[in-house]
Amino acid sequence: MVAELAVLKLSQYLFQGSYRQWDSNWECMLYDGKYLTDDEFLSHFCMDRSCVMQLNWLVEDDQEFRSVSGKMGERSSMLHIMVLLKFLGSYGNEAALQKLGLMMGISKVQ
Repeated sequence: MVAELAVLKLSQYLFQGSYRQWDSNWECMLYDGKYLTDDEFLSHFCMDRSCVMQLNWLVEDDQEFRSVSGKMGERSSMLHIMVLLKFLGSYGNEAALQKLGLMMGISKVQ
């Protein structure tokens, strides 16, 4: 019985999915002009899409983004930049971390 319990506990970690399941809202915001129009994107992030991509190009190869363990793909720097720009361009309740997380698809309601 103890051996079966040990196997059961081990299988809990072996067959577990990834720790976090991320939505792709932030990717839709960046790449899909129908999800957010250019004017809506500008109002949310205070920069147009091309400027955000140029800003990402400046920092994407930085050591801090290469050393993130479990990062979600190669666009980790882009997500960080978009969250920062949204936070800096928001005030009041819109700057709440819960709202930012839900909007970008990187958080869930608890």
